[in-house]
Amino acid sequence: MRNIKLTIEYDGKDFNGWQKQPNKLNIQGTIEQAIKSITGEDVELNASGRTDAGVHALGQVANFKTDSQIPIEKFAIAINSKLKKSIVIKKAEEVDERFHSRLNCKRKTYRYIINNSPEGSAIYRYLETHIPQKLNFEKMKQAIKYFEGEHDFKAFKASGTSSKSSVRTIYETKIYQNGDRIFIELTGNGFLYNMVRIIVGTLVEVGLGKIEPNQIENIIKEGKRENAGKTLPPNGLYLLEVKYE
Repeated sequence: MRNIKLTIEYDGKDFNGWQKQPNKLNIQGTIEQAIKSITGEDVELNASGRTDAGVHALGQVANFKTDSQIPIEKFAIAINSKLKKSIVIKKAEEVDERFHSRLNCKRKTYRYIINNSPEGSAIYRYLETHIPQKLNFEKMKQAIKYFEGEHDFKAFKASGTSSKSSVRTIYETKIYQNGDRIFIELTGNGFLYNMVRIIVGTLVEVGLGKIEPNQIENIIKEGKRENAGKTLPPNGLYLLEVKYE
């Protein structure tokens, strides 16, 4: 039995998220069907984490077990030949039989893209979130540093969160601009349901002058969801990278 690790890129616009569910187009089920069509096997694809409807990935990681003898260098090409153009297997690797994409994951990086131009974009509207009001980038830059470190992120989780603990560690934060676009990146050991979208929504409130940067510390400490910002839409969010060391 071989254990195959896939690195996957996808445009989440047309999918109802990663997780397999009946009568809804999803990424997991679509890839499993593609694998079945080339191996003849029903496989279970384990992902590093589930992305929501409309969320994209540049570096999702998933693994599955197979008896197929397809050479590893041909696996990605074979699966891609059976997939929609909105999903691409970037790499296939044979890994140790004990490797599990979710359980062995050490850190993940998410990126959120905001188009801060007055008019937005027709072409990229499903790949970024448009906020027409001018954001104060310098204040957002000050505020984002308060999220670094180990904290109880209770104020930054959606009500449907199943995790027992809301304590997470954010190892690194980045915020940078390219023209009218603002890019926000968070690297952590794990993220709660909608946590990234709520953190970015809070940074937007800072950028709009509704929250001062130094208030972030208290919002984290008090742990009340109503003190944090709105949950931003999924279309600006990307799972950028998953690391295992």
